[in-house]
Amino acid sequence: RLRPVEELIRKAEEMGINVEDLILSAMSRLDPQAGIKTRLELAEKYMSEAEGYLSKGDVVQSSEKAYKVAEELVKALAEKFNLPEHQQAVREGRWYAYSLASAAARLSQRLGDWVRAGWSSAYVLHVWGFHEGRLDLEAVKVMLGDVKRMLEEAEKVLMA
Repeated sequence: RLRPVEELIRKAEEMGINVEDLILSAMSRLDPQAGIKTRLELAEKYMSEAEGYLSKGDVVQSSEKAYKVAEELVKALAEKFNLPEHQQAVREGRWYAYSLASAAARLSQRLGDWVRAGWSSAYVLHVWGFHEGRLDLEAVKVMLGDVKRMLEEAEKVLMA
C-alpha cells in the first residue's frame, strides 16, 4: 500500500505532471542558484548512470540517461540566462520537447556549438536508442561523447 505522498506523486505522474520538475521549479523560485545547482547535480548523476549502463552493454538505458543529462543541462542553462523558453515553462508549469529544442538552439548561438551537438545527439539517443532501440553500442558511445562534452562545458558556465 502506497503512502499518501507516494499516491499523490503516482496520480500526478499519471496526469503527465513531472513532479521532479515541479519541485525544482519551486526551489528555483526561492533560490535560483540552488535550482540550477540541483539540475547540474542531476545531470552529473545521469551521466554516471549512462556510462554505467553503457559499460554493461545496455544501450537502451544508457541512451535514456544521456537524454536526461542534456534535458537537465538545457533547463539549467535556460534558467541561468532567463530565456523565453524558461519563462514559458515557469508560466505553464512544464517543459515541452519543442521548447527544449528551441532553448538549445538559442543557447548554442550564445555559448557555442557544443550545446547544439550535445542536445542533438541526446535527442537521437532518446528516439533511436531508447524508444526505438535501433542504435548499437558504437553509435551510442559516439553520441554519449557529445553529451559528456556538453556536461563539461555547461559546468563551466553554470558554476561561473
